[in-house]
Amino acid sequence: LDAAGVQRAFVAGHSMGSLVALDFAGRYPQRTTHLALLATALPMAVSDTLLEAALHREPAAIGMVNQWSHSTLAAKPSCPGPGFWLHGMNQRLMERVSARGEANLFHTDFTACNTYADGLARAAQIRCATRVVVGRRDAMTPPRAAKALADALTQAGAPVDTVTLDAGHALMTEQPDATLDALFSFACTPPRDAG
Repeated sequence: LDAAGVQRAFVAGHSMGSLVALDFAGRYPQRTTHLALLATALPMAVSDTLLEAALHREPAAIGMVNQWSHSTLAAKPSCPGPGFWLHGMNQRLMERVSARGEANLFHTDFTACNTYADGLARAAQIRCATRVVVGRRDAMTPPRAAKALADALTQAGAPVDTVTLDAGHALMTEQPDATLDALFSFACTPPRDAG
């Protein structure tokens, strides 16, 4: 933000990115106008099976995540438009990240999610309005897993609302318009005072 000359910003993140956004907003509440947490959970537990696969059988881990990320085989209208195959597109994206990233990148990321322990402390520091966007059929971060975080934010005094979409973990590809609407309408609300 400093490099871009931005004093305050709307901060959003999906899945692991929601933990990054949460941590930022907790550390820098005066810099955060709005906080949006998509497909979030606290704690964000990762199964031993997935951690082991990510470390020793990354293609199998990618297959697991791809299967668990989607609530349907054929979301309509599909993303970015009709005729695209969500599962195939997501599979290739993860394979590309794996090929171009550091060794054991997926294991590193899943371990970071699994061991992140500062969520409740960060939530207690947040004062900005927060929107939690969950997928009704999310198998990786089910809506009930976001409740403790939403409760902690509310107890800290942050106004919180939850939007539930008919989707799995891959909110942005299964329900692109609804996800955009949830974020845009939230971004249009006036921010609370920075104090």
